[in-house]
Amino acid sequence: MAKDHGSSIKDDEQYEALRDQGASKEKAARIANSDRTRSGEKGGSSPTYEDWSKDDLEERAKEIGIEGRSNMDKGELIDALRNH
Repeated sequence: MAKDHGSSIKDDEQYEALRDQGASKEKAARIANSDRTRSGEKGGSSPTYEDWSKDDLEERAKEIGIEGRSNMDKGELIDALRNH
């Protein structure tokens, strides 16, 4: 039986499976809390990271908590944001 992670995690079993596979707590929570009835549907129309300015990428990386962002070039920021 999956441990109860409180109201912050919708699917405790999926969360634990993802953590066992090596996913970060944030990534596991994001996936476990996703609305599975809508998964796979295309979301809104946001420009790709390649269209963002470096300053905007750095700001987004700061919001997410990516360390070392000030030393990254645009490509590294994009990779870090996509793989967070």
